[in-house]
Amino acid sequence: MSDQSQFRLLRQRRFGPFFLTQFLGAFNDNLFKSALIILLAFRAAELSAADPDALVNLSAALFILPFFLFSASAGQLADKYEKSRLIRFVKLLEIGLMVGVALAFYSGSLPLLLALLFLMGVQSTLFGPVKYAILPQHLRPEELVGGNGLVEMGTFVAILLGTLVGGILIGLPDIGVGLVSAATILMALLGYLASRGIPLAPAAAQDLRIDWNPLTATWEIFQFTRRNRTVYLSILGISWFWFFGATYLAQLPGYTRETLGSNEQVVTLLLTLFSLGIGVGSLLCERLSDHKVELGLVPFGSIGLTLFSVDLFFAQPGVTAGGTLTGAAGFLAAPGSWRVLVDVVLIGTFGGFYVVPLYALVQQRSAPGHRSRIIAGNNILNALFMVLSAVLAIVLLGRGLSIPQLFLLTAIFNAVVAIYIYTLVPEFLVRFIVWLLIHSVYRVRKEDLDRLPETGPALLVCNHVSLVDPLVIAGCSRRPIRFVIHRRFFEIPVLRFVLRAARAIPIAQVLEDPKLVEQAFDEVGKALESGELICLFPEGQMTEDGELQPFRPGVERIIGRHPVPVIPMALRGLWGSYFSNRRGRPIRGLPRRLWFKVGLAVGAAQSPDAANSERLEQAVRDLRGDWK
Repeated sequence: MSDQSQFRLLRQRRFGPFFLTQFLGAFNDNLFKSALIILLAFRAAELSAADPDALVNLSAALFILPFFLFSASAGQLADKYEKSRLIRFVKLLEIGLMVGVALAFYSGSLPLLLALLFLMGVQSTLFGPVKYAILPQHLRPEELVGGNGLVEMGTFVAILLGTLVGGILIGLPDIGVGLVSAATILMALLGYLASRGIPLAPAAAQDLRIDWNPLTATWEIFQFTRRNRTVYLSILGISWFWFFGATYLAQLPGYTRETLGSNEQVVTLLLTLFSLGIGVGSLLCERLSDHKVELGLVPFGSIGLTLFSVDLFFAQPGVTAGGTLTGAAGFLAAPGSWRVLVDVVLIGTFGGFYVVPLYALVQQRSAPGHRSRIIAGNNILNALFMVLSAVLAIVLLGRGLSIPQLFLLTAIFNAVVAIYIYTLVPEFLVRFIVWLLIHSVYRVRKEDLDRLPETGPALLVCNHVSLVDPLVIAGCSRRPIRFVIHRRFFEIPVLRFVLRAARAIPIAQVLEDPKLVEQAFDEVGKALESGELICLFPEGQMTEDGELQPFRPGVERIIGRHPVPVIPMALRGLWGSYFSNRRGRPIRGLPRRLWFKVGLAVGAAQSPDAANSERLEQAVRDLRGDWK
């Protein structure tokens, strides 16, 4: 593993102990839930005269209820107090609850087991906001996607393993209850020991006054989430993922029995592949996003979710229900079974592509003082959407829909939701176009990107080689960049959409439209004052011969009004591409080459007092070198 690999985080104190703590916690939750649900489903008569199905549904409701009641307060606590101490308190609470679980199992007290299940939901609710809010405090911006990918992978693997182990242990005659009790206590103890290695994460809002009223606290949290439109819509996107995933996970047993004609072995196989798919997709996010929060993966993920969900509807293995249900070997031998397996894996993989960047975006763009509460609001919506998925499934299946038809309808809903979100926030779609460009047509070699400031305003100046210069630069930057672009670029259909969605600033020659020039400089000034990055192409037009043209004096005018650092950059290798003037004009005829190796080099920042057109032109010329 290279030094840039996300797996190196597992060896570091600022992430490894936290990862192990959350993994063991998710494993323990699901071990206990799985054991209890199977106990209620198959041995309920020993504990109560109530209907087993009703008890199973009651158990699910009791575990999720605390997310509605206490998430708001949990978010406030996570913002008010130091997070590593809060995590250790939550893990101590888990130890106490698991001791109670052992006593309840041995006493055979169903009310006590259900009460403890509710309290486990409370404990998970308290941990939820800390789980994601602590990552931005311990990880660098370029590590945020990798860290989230590991957390998502670990969570789904822990859920799968906990569910399997809980089911296996509780099914062992005579010793099952004892093994489950011992295992849950052991996992809780190990989780607490791991939590002691988590470094300090200072409180974000020490003066916050806790509101214990769940209604008013929840309402206040939703007001926080709505302040940043992109964050709010990202939260809705995450909640939709949980709706989508809950639908599939809940229906897989019925789908396996009724459509595939198979038994519990195949249910386990499909659940395993689905969880591993999410894990693989989550881990691949860092490599595909180049160590930044790449919103372009979100549309990519939603497209994959829809396509492979639709294909799952059409996948009809040569197995029929009605006779003896086949095991895993019989299913794998049936024609078409591998198509189902591939669809399930890829649905999980594209789910990872979809959700990991959204979690990282919420963490990155939430105000630090409100981050935990915003994540708590996300947890409330996640729980609500999962409940809605169950209700909708009950209604639709009750009206005669088959499970494959429910999967198809969910895929269609997913496409509609995706189009709606990307219409409201075009940044997602723009980043997808940029991501496709720099991962298909171009291979970009980047030099000294760390010279771009993580915060604060700056003016970037770069040579102008092709129509796609802004897209290549934007695809390499972790921060959004606003480009000053000649107005004729806005006349190109696809590029017009991208530039407007990216809030590019149109400009013209002074003799062409002096009013537009003034408007452009005013807009640049407002952007710099609000702390944004502005990129200018001082040549004024695309190069006609591949050589650098003289820089115009607009740079001096901007930094004269708004003295900010000026950073020279140079694009390399774009001359001769389909989008350059090499063949007389861009986009002429058919492209002769499909793959281009290009480069982006970033120079040292120049102070506004020292920067001028001549010095910046020479700096860009030196950065570019002989590679056009």
